[in-house]
Amino acid sequence: MSAAHRARQHAIARLHEMACLDISGPQLVVPVLRELRHIVAFDSCGYFHPGDDGVPDGYVENPALLAVMPDYFDAHVQRSEGLVLSRRLDNFSETVARYQRRPWVLEPGQLLKVSRAELYRSDYYEAIMRPADLSTWAVLALCTPQGRGLGKLMLFRHTGAPPFTPDELATLASLDACLARVLQPGEPDAGDDGIQASGLLVVTPEGRLLWTSPEAERLLPLAFGWRWRGAGTRGPLPHAVQWVLQRLQWTRQHTQPGARRGESGTALPQMQWHNTNGTFSLRATRLLAAGGQGEAVALHLTQRVPLGTRLLAALQPLPLSRRQRELAYWIARGCSESQIVARMGISTPTLVYHRRALYERLQVQDRRGLLARLSPPTQRG
Repeated sequence: MSAAHRARQHAIARLHEMACLDISGPQLVVPVLRELRHIVAFDSCGYFHPGDDGVPDGYVENPALLAVMPDYFDAHVQRSEGLVLSRRLDNFSETVARYQRRPWVLEPGQLLKVSRAELYRSDYYEAIMRPADLSTWAVLALCTPQGRGLGKLMLFRHTGAPPFTPDELATLASLDACLARVLQPGEPDAGDDGIQASGLLVVTPEGRLLWTSPEAERLLPLAFGWRWRGAGTRGPLPHAVQWVLQRLQWTRQHTQPGARRGESGTALPQMQWHNTNGTFSLRATRLLAAGGQGEAVALHLTQRVPLGTRLLAALQPLPLSRRQRELAYWIARGCSESQIVARMGISTPTLVYHRRALYERLQVQDRRGLLARLSPPTQRG
């Protein structure tokens, strides 16, 4: 067996291992794509799924494609796309209805409603296709067993790369149920209150950005993806920001003069959403300038990454076998011996033996030491 074949089989096994864990959701797309790279070669990739607010969301690896994504959702560019292509690329329901449970290869020419010369003159080509070098895509539409569309994985090969082969597509097709199980949105980790990062923005009540902390500068692209266009100057602020500002104004109008916070029955507005980078929350408070002249709004942006996701990322680079990683995961999750025995299908003596070997390999004494080895320090909310 060649080294490449062994790497491919190990990657497939790790994907199935992820499907058996107690975490799932779009935040696992990075480890999923890392394993897929051992199975099917591609130049860049993306995972696109319906966002919490109904607007397409997702993860884009290609920096060139990520840079043009804000323009893709511009109304002018989308009109241009409708003129030159036969169907929109973010239409999840149409994609799942046509292609669920089998991957398909797509080249721009297969979608054209116009000649290539007209395509090359279009705003859509100039804004999206040319800078991102979109040549050939393998698309796998993912859905639940009940047929509800979850999203689609898109693997890109750039100009000059060989096309995807039937064998590669067949391998992708064999993984569709596993990938859907891993990426299907799941329940948040109960009691996991670790804050990964937080930052502060200051804006006017109308939504004009005045100041951002360095932490917020880093978090904004993670929280809003391609909807964040940098300093809020290239378009309207994201929906979550607009909503909390509107809610804050409503709260102010419905609070009696002189009332303390909570007397009006209203709380400070906040919003929470999930994406491939974790769970984000946005909370607004009013600020008054010195002397009471003028007003601004402080927006507190917080990122939480579920404990299970953090553990999975921490275990990946460690020199452990697949079963050792699985055992370390369940121990770190706080499962009892009986729970681990049931989940892994082993006996209690076998569990004790492998736990001792695991601790020796990682040079820790107990579960607390294992957690310290796997969990980077987090802020507490």
